[in-house]
Amino acid sequence: MAKILIVDDSKMLRDMLRYALNEGGYEDIVEGIDGLDGLKQANNAVFDLIITDINMPQMDGLVLIENLRKVPHYMKTPILVLTTERSDSMKVRGKAAGATGWVVKPFIPDQLLKAINIVLNR
Repeated sequence: MAKILIVDDSKMLRDMLRYALNEGGYEDIVEGIDGLDGLKQANNAVFDLIITDINMPQMDGLVLIENLRKVPHYMKTPILVLTTERSDSMKVRGKAAGATGWVVKPFIPDQLLKAINIVLNR
């Protein structure tokens, strides 16, 4: 089963994500409370998928993604952005940073699970 890191500064959103992931059969989940903590968590374990917000204190999601892509193990790891940001320019910035996919909040659990299954090739 895939090991997933979710990074978001909102505890409520992390809880909702954890619930949706558990319902989809994903149970090995670690949380990061902001980009800096997410990077620390990613350096302490190996994850198969990372889901991150963009707008967070300490380190935003784009900087987190850029830093993760410098780590050999995370060069090809799927990274999904889950954010309220909808603009095409922000999506371009996310892709340039190394994001694999983009999901806009509020998310629909079934659509998020479908995206996860696609990037994990399940």
